[in-house]
Amino acid sequence: MAGQIIILNGAPRSGKSSIARAIQESFDGPWMNLGVDSYERITPPRYRPGIGLRPGGERPDLEVFVPRFYAALYESIAAHSRLGLNVVTDVGHHDAYSKPLDCLIDCARRLAGLPVLFVGVRCPIEIIMERRAASEAGRGYVTGSPADPVPSPVRLWQDEVHRPGVYDLEVDTSLLSPVQCADAIRERLLPGAANPTAFQGLVDPSPRNPPAFLTIATQLPGGPKEPRSRNVKQSSSGTIPRR
Repeated sequence: MAGQIIILNGAPRSGKSSIARAIQESFDGPWMNLGVDSYERITPPRYRPGIGLRPGGERPDLEVFVPRFYAALYESIAAHSRLGLNVVTDVGHHDAYSKPLDCLIDCARRLAGLPVLFVGVRCPIEIIMERRAASEAGRGYVTGSPADPVPSPVRLWQDEVHRPGVYDLEVDTSLLSPVQCADAIRERLLPGAANPTAFQGLVDPSPRNPPAFLTIATQLPGGPKEPRSRNVKQSSSGTIPRR
């Protein structure tokens, strides 16, 4: 039996890595974490940030490698799944390069026939900026200043990472802890839940893969988690930029 694949997609500092760790710690069986941070560590320094290249088209010389990097990562994800290993992947997909690369659609093709849950990890930009400011030195995160509280690269991430925004589940990490996000993901994978179709629908939006029935997990301050659902239609320098 193929291993389950969970793809966490969101901007840097949205909380994807913390959710991935919570999944590894609390879900049954082995969950392998293959994502942007682990892939960057094996990417030669002169080609970094690799698949983490931010929106804006600033480095077309690196963009030529990005589709191959993504292809190799997703082929590895597929190989793990076919061997019966579960995989949680934390990435920040976008197509705001100097020209469209269509990496997300190519990645979806590479996982065809495998069980994939596509999760949108959202967080308000104000919280993103707070987390960036609190990040340890040397991580390469762009931070704000009194003159420019939300720099353009950060806004670009927020604008581009959730296009087209078709998910099986969305979580908001300003309202839910990593453990609560992992619990919402676990619930979405329980027997009897709607079959996840979002990722395959990127490749084949035919009637066999109708628009995803999206569950949005939220928590009201001081209250219990309240899952909600709605139908979502698919919308069609020498310094390396970091995040």
